[in-house]
Amino acid sequence: MNEKEYELDADELIKALGDVRDHASGKNKMTMRTTIVPPLVETIKAKEVRTIRQRLKVSQEVFARLLNVPTVTEVSWETGRRNPSGAALRLLQVAKKRPKVLLDVAV
Repeated sequence: MNEKEYELDADELIKALGDVRDHASGKNKMTMRTTIVPPLVETIKAKEVRTIRQRLKVSQEVFARLLNVPTVTEVSWETGRRNPSGAALRLLQVAKKRPKVLLDVAV
């Protein structure tokens, strides 16, 4: 087995422990500079919105309620007349990747 040698920098270790302590106690605020920021959600096409809804096995009206948008908005996404944007895109991403989470939160 290969053994790697590591240099122990006690000052760096003490600083890191202090940072963890400060964060846990609320002294250090998380900012864009200190946090990994998720990328923006790319546009979700009409066919994909329909597929997400069908995977959940719900009607357009129920899906609109789950997303907390008007039914006409959800229908316009599925027909391609409008595209979801902003928070709706992120919520659709959640519905796509973890449909059970959306159902659990809404009920």
